[in-house]
Amino acid sequence: RMDAAEKKVQTFVRVKPTANFAQDVIKLGPDKKSIDIYIQRDAKKGVVNNRQTDWSFKLDGVLHNTSQELAYETLAKKLVSEALIGYNGTIMCYGQTGAGKTYTMTGATAEYQHRGIIPRAIQQVFKATARSVDSFVTVRISYLEIYNETLFDLLATTTSHGTSDVPMAVVDRPQGVCVKGLSVHPVSHEEDALSLFFEGETNRVITEHTLNKNSSRSHCIFTIYIESRSRVFSDVKCVNSKINLIDLAGSERLSKTGSEGQVLKEATYINKSLSFLEQIIIALADPKRDHVPFRQSKLTHLLKDSLGGNCNTVLVANICGEAAHVEETLSSLRFATRMKCITTEPVINETHDREGTVKALEKEIILLKQELAMHNSL
Repeated sequence: RMDAAEKKVQTFVRVKPTANFAQDVIKLGPDKKSIDIYIQRDAKKGVVNNRQTDWSFKLDGVLHNTSQELAYETLAKKLVSEALIGYNGTIMCYGQTGAGKTYTMTGATAEYQHRGIIPRAIQQVFKATARSVDSFVTVRISYLEIYNETLFDLLATTTSHGTSDVPMAVVDRPQGVCVKGLSVHPVSHEEDALSLFFEGETNRVITEHTLNKNSSRSHCIFTIYIESRSRVFSDVKCVNSKINLIDLAGSERLSKTGSEGQVLKEATYINKSLSFLEQIIIALADPKRDHVPFRQSKLTHLLKDSLGGNCNTVLVANICGEAAHVEETLSSLRFATRMKCITTEPVINETHDREGTVKALEKEIILLKQELAMHNSL
């Protein structure tokens, strides 16, 4: 393993295009890295309102009116090329329902130019493996959905939505976190991978109908696993990496019902795991905390090595540009700035296969003997 260099989580904001962009509420900095929010507080409410009215956020980039291609170049291209040499990578889309998370991750599947990060990452991986001369590359994929703390395998061949005999579970292994019981599918072409991805998308829609749930309440995690072994016989070096592409559940708070004073506690998330995710991020950013409660939820447990580990991590906060959503936009931007404080230590996942080396050397000796025999007979 190579010496790890600390790296910050990269955070970006992507603003959903809208005809009525609230330009007096949301101001985008000319550097394309900052965003300011101004809220007019209502003076009619009597009591002097001392609540803050303006905020400023600095991020790694603000994408506004950006094509899917430019979004991919900015958010994913480098992370995917680093995964090809052995670094794990995770890209997460966070934000309220309807802010463009799924569009960023999956894209509009009918339109080739509007395809999102997942199909483009698949394409980049296969283009690279086609060019690799000195190694055998194996690509595998899995597609997982977490709904109400239940794990669903979106690529399970069984019709009853992944309810196989063994219940799936998130487990810690020396190589990192994995999901026991999740089906992982070898793919040898971009087309195979895409058709599996679309099959998973279809299953995602089906489970939404059968469980009568709102799609925004589940997290979907598409993973590409890359393994490359060098072709040189004597050095059986094996490099493994995985790319997690995550469409998180909608982050909106419960609707504020009742009279104005009775605003429900902001902490009542629709989705508990997102609030655990937020707690983990606060804990990770606090140098005095030694214990980080990753196991509180399936999602945070699954993200353990992405957030606290050896992984390149990118967060995309998807926000709406309309004034009506400004409170949600604020909370997404706050979340993104907290993420910026986290450092990970990406390392190349490399193993040398001793037993494999011995077998490879024996094989090489046999080949050399055959060569000699042929040489002598000639």
